[in-house]
Amino acid sequence: MRPFELTLADAAAAIRAKDLSPVELTDSVLARAEEVEGRLHAFVGVLAERARADAARAAQEIAAGRSRGPLHGIPMGLKDLVDVKGLPTTASSAVREGHVADADSTVATRLADAGAVLLGKTHTHEFAYGLTTPQSRNAWDTGRVAGGSSGGSAVAVAAGAATFALGTDTGGSIRVPASLNGVVGLKPTYGLIPRDGVTSLSWSLDHVGPLARTVRDADLVLAALTGRGVPYDSDGDLTGLRVGVPRTHYFDRVAPDVEAAVREATERLRDLGAALVDVEIPLTRYIQAVQWGLMIPEATAYHERTLRTTPELYAPDVRALLEAGELVLAGDYLRAQRARTLMRRAWARMMEGVDVVAAPTVPLTAARVDQHSVQWADGSVESVSDSYVRLSSPANITGAPALTVPVGQDGAGLPIGMQLIGRPLEERTVLRVGRAYEETRTDAGRLAPEPR
Repeated sequence: MRPFELTLADAAAAIRAKDLSPVELTDSVLARAEEVEGRLHAFVGVLAERARADAARAAQEIAAGRSRGPLHGIPMGLKDLVDVKGLPTTASSAVREGHVADADSTVATRLADAGAVLLGKTHTHEFAYGLTTPQSRNAWDTGRVAGGSSGGSAVAVAAGAATFALGTDTGGSIRVPASLNGVVGLKPTYGLIPRDGVTSLSWSLDHVGPLARTVRDADLVLAALTGRGVPYDSDGDLTGLRVGVPRTHYFDRVAPDVEAAVREATERLRDLGAALVDVEIPLTRYIQAVQWGLMIPEATAYHERTLRTTPELYAPDVRALLEAGELVLAGDYLRAQRARTLMRRAWARMMEGVDVVAAPTVPLTAARVDQHSVQWADGSVESVSDSYVRLSSPANITGAPALTVPVGQDGAGLPIGMQLIGRPLEERTVLRVGRAYEETRTDAGRLAPEPR
């Protein structure tokens, strides 16, 4: 096995055992990035010289007995919203051309303190305002969308061009691309990970979290980001744990292959000792209205000055959304905030009867790059972006932790994801369930096949 094919946990173990050096690992991942970048376009820029210097420093520290933990010497990508002092933070936008960060974000500092090696910045849908990341291509099929907005991070991890990466999630922007590229993505509880120094889309919905090849890997990154230091334990036994399976919303207008794979995955959870409990998702007809009612005006407020001075520099789709935000009345925004409070309370009542909710991450797998809409069996037509955000946004509105794990492929061989949604600040439970499920699979942590 080539070093870039190793999961984070396996690479860390090999480094700890002195079977692999951070330099060897970083060289292998950089070579892989160079090999696939021309097809996948995951990175805004690769910092090869910096990465090799950081890897050499990590190797020296480890050899001297000064290991900083499991992330020491591990190559990573950062979504190009995350400030690193002295490096551009472009948000994949011409609006930010020439912008250089004058300080590190807290998450960049924590990962650097853990010894992680920065490979480069990964592409985002412009200012994180979209679900496709048009600059990048799906790691499994270059004719398909990467998902967004953390598309570059997901593609890099899926292709072996980064051992892990950071993304942000406002309406599904970690979980959607993770699902579409067959990797693990974790949106932690709102506020658990600091967002200072991370470009905002919608301040009350934004989350920062890891994308990785396995649940174990994501847990290791989360431990560094939160300062917890050690990952959670998991023995694979889910006896006594209650898994909510939605009767409403999450299985409405879902591709048959997606539904079948997720329902089969919930049966595996039952086999591991969990009890499956039917749940009714509350206030479903308000979900999209609340998501957009919060996100649109908050995003526009963030971009108010540049939208008026250099609107021509925005991509047409993002500019249209930002201009639409200028039409939202203060009363409408306040009503969305009140509705969010009602939804949080209703979800809290629902979660009293279960420990996690298991559901599809997205209703369909990766769309073709030229596909703009999907027609469902009931005759309804939905835009691709609306379909992707529909199942992921409730966790942003409520602030609940949500983990997506790969659960198979559809008839076209494209990855399918299941999301596990927990109670606020109960990341331990979602990770425990995700890891227990993952250990039932023989293909956990696999890289995407060579992109076609």
